[in-house]
Amino acid sequence: MFSAVDVLTGSASLRQRLVCHATRVAMFALLAAFSIGSGATRVFGQAAASPVASKPASVDAQAAGDQPDDPGPLATDLSSNINPKAIQAAIKRVGDWELSVAEPSFNRQWTFAALYDGLLAASKATGDPKYRDAVLSFAEKSNWQLIDTRFPHADDQALGQAYLDLYLADPKAARKAVRMANTKEIIDRLVVRPDDPDKLLWWWCDALFMAPPVLSRMYVATGDRKYLDAMDREWWITSGSLYDKQNHLYFRDARYFTQKQANGQPIFWSRGNGWVLGALVKVLEIMPKDYPSRPKYVEQYRQMVEKLTAIQSKDGLWRSGLLDPDSYELPEVSGSAFFTYAIAYGINEHILDRKTYLPVVENSWKGMLTHVYADGRLGSIQPIDGQPGKFKPTASYVYGVGGFLMAGYEMNRLASSKH
Repeated sequence: MFSAVDVLTGSASLRQRLVCHATRVAMFALLAAFSIGSGATRVFGQAAASPVASKPASVDAQAAGDQPDDPGPLATDLSSNINPKAIQAAIKRVGDWELSVAEPSFNRQWTFAALYDGLLAASKATGDPKYRDAVLSFAEKSNWQLIDTRFPHADDQALGQAYLDLYLADPKAARKAVRMANTKEIIDRLVVRPDDPDKLLWWWCDALFMAPPVLSRMYVATGDRKYLDAMDREWWITSGSLYDKQNHLYFRDARYFTQKQANGQPIFWSRGNGWVLGALVKVLEIMPKDYPSRPKYVEQYRQMVEKLTAIQSKDGLWRSGLLDPDSYELPEVSGSAFFTYAIAYGINEHILDRKTYLPVVENSWKGMLTHVYADGRLGSIQPIDGQPGKFKPTASYVYGVGGFLMAGYEMNRLASSKH
C-alpha cells in the first residue's frame, strides 16, 4: 500500500526523528549543542520497532522539549482529589511552567499545535485568560498562516484547530475572517484532492488528530457539510487499514502489521492510540447527532476505551508499548493524558457509563500528578517518535502537556458535574 520512500522518508520527516532535545530557555541553542555532543538526552527505543534511523533534531524539534538529568524535586503539594479546586491548581501549575519555558519558542509545528489546544482548554477550565491570550498572540504574529510546504501533509494542518477554535469563540457577527482564511484555502484544496489508490492520505494514525478536527471545525465555521463528508470518507479509509479489529487498537502505520513486542504481542504505540482517541473526541463533540456514520465513531471509541481500561496499569497509567508493559520501566504520560481526556469526555457526555469508567480516570489523573515536578514540569513524556521507546523520568514535551491540559479540562467538568 505504501512505497518504501513513503514509509521511510515520510515517517522521518513528519516526526523529525529527534535523538536529543535542548532546554527551552533563552540559551537553548548552546545547551542543545552540549546535549547532542554528550548524549545526555539520548532516547533508547525498542530495537525491533522501526527500521528508520534517528536524525539530529531541528531547532523546532529541540524547542518541543527536553529531559535533563536534574530538574529538581517532584511536587508534593498537589492534591489528587477530584474536585475543581484541586484540578485547577494542577492545570495552573503545569500550564504556568509550560508557558514560562515554551512561549519564546512557539512555532507552527504539529508539536506545538497540540499544546495550543491544551492552553485554550486551560483557560476554559480555570477562567484565566492568559493561556488563551498566549495562543492568540502567537496566531496574530503568524498572520493566521499554516505551514504549506508539503501539502497535503496532515501535521502541517494541525494548527488549524486552534485557529478555528479562536475564530469560532467570538460571537458570529464579530468573527474575523482572517482567522480562518488561510486554513480554509488549504482545506478547500484538500477536500477536492483525488485519493491516491497507492497511498493513504492519512497513512499514520497520528494524522487522525492532526487533520480531521480541522475539517470538522471548518464544517461548523462554514455550515458546508462537504468538509465533514471528506473527513468521514478519509477517516474510514485509514481505519480500514490501521485499526486492528481484534485488539481494538490502531497500528501506528503499515510497518507494524507484522512486528512484535518482546513478549510476542503486536506493537501498539501508546501516544499513537492517544492521538486517535483524542481525535474521536474532537470529532464527536462537533459531529451532528444525526450524521449517518456517527454511530460508527461512537462504537470505535467505546471499543478502544474498553480495551485501554482492561490494560491500565496499577499506577493508573499506560506504557509506551501498550501490550508489553513489562518492557517499559516508566509509564508514558502523553498517551495516558490523551486517554484520560477522552475517557473523561465520554463520561461527561454520557457516552460511557460513569460508574464503570470514573475509577479509570480518577486513577489516571492521580497517576499523572505523580510526574509533576515542584516547578510545574510534567515528566515521563516520550520524546518525538513514531513507535514505543524509553526515556528519562524528567522528559517533558509540549504535546504531552497539551494532552494533560485537555485532560484537566474534562476532569474539571467531571468534578463539577452533579450526576
